[in-house]
Amino acid sequence: MPHVNPEFLDAPLRALSLALAEEGPAVEILEGNQLTYASDAPDGTGTVVRTSGSTGTPKRTALSVDAIAANAQITAEFLGFEGQWLLALPLNYVAGLTVLTRSLFSGTEPVATEPGAHFSADAFNEAAALMTDRRRITSLVPTMLQRLLTDPSAETLAHLKRFDALLIGGGRTPKWVLEAGARENLNIFLTYGSAETCGGCVYNGVPLPRVSVREEGGRLWLGGPTLATEYLGDPARTAEHFRELDSERWYLTDDLGAFTDGVVSVSGRVDDVINSAGIKLSAAHIQRFVEAQPGVASALVIGVSHPEWGEAVGLAVTGDYDDDALTSAIRTELGATSVPKFVWHPAELPLLGNGKPDRLRIAEELRQHPR
Repeated sequence: MPHVNPEFLDAPLRALSLALAEEGPAVEILEGNQLTYASDAPDGTGTVVRTSGSTGTPKRTALSVDAIAANAQITAEFLGFEGQWLLALPLNYVAGLTVLTRSLFSGTEPVATEPGAHFSADAFNEAAALMTDRRRITSLVPTMLQRLLTDPSAETLAHLKRFDALLIGGGRTPKWVLEAGARENLNIFLTYGSAETCGGCVYNGVPLPRVSVREEGGRLWLGGPTLATEYLGDPARTAEHFRELDSERWYLTDDLGAFTDGVVSVSGRVDDVINSAGIKLSAAHIQRFVEAQPGVASALVIGVSHPEWGEAVGLAVTGDYDDDALTSAIRTELGATSVPKFVWHPAELPLLGNGKPDRLRIAEELRQHPR
């Protein structure tokens, strides 16, 4: 059962409080919410957070006290309020950790679901029922919101409606989930950011106060007060991604997108392009199309090595859908090259601890499921 400020939060909250006051060492929380300290972090570091590692080796990202404080400040400034947070994400990822740092800066006491437990509507309801503040905020990944809005009970909807902000990030939220949330008038904010930006720094396409965005060659750059200091032990990668441009420090993301009329749109990742028989396909574009088809609950599209075509489209998909109709729709609307040549039908997409799809595991499964 969850508790208000449960025991597992006591130690990290105390350590973070000291680190943010620069009276203690930089905090690094490992998988399983294991508290440790980053002795190799530079002076002024508050926390060290590992990137998700969904596509490769995680990077140890040093976040300064100033950047963490700025993250809490501009989040509250954009929302127009501070409130009590519900923690449902692991603390070893930035979205979970910033729930605690924002709580510390706002002077509110977080409520948490049971650590390591399978996220469910029951777990969410139990934790939400223990919240006492009038203003309520939580950070979730799309899969979590999808679970809450799949045949929701009256209790779940009532709790969701009490939240002044449901921050949804870490991936694309299926259209049907957003439509279900809109029907219930939920306060959903789609967030974009990363460990390198202390978490979400763009909400519903709009940069938070003092966050800068630029696009060059179709690739997004982010600037502002919340940028990480460096990747610990990796000066080459630090130099590649953190640069000084026009007297401002910027972070070069791995995301493709545009910044038009003050609105950020993300179209995919640099490594999202599938080169099949000389034709470049956008995995994100195919995935968005699949997710919009009748009966599809969730999907992931990635490139899979193919002996004849070099790469081919791989599709992991869940839901109650017509496979023949889905294939026909892809062929008709997107072309024959976009039709998946590797298809896996799991009951649920395997996820990392932060709720993102486990791309490495899914790629391995797809190789075993040629069509």
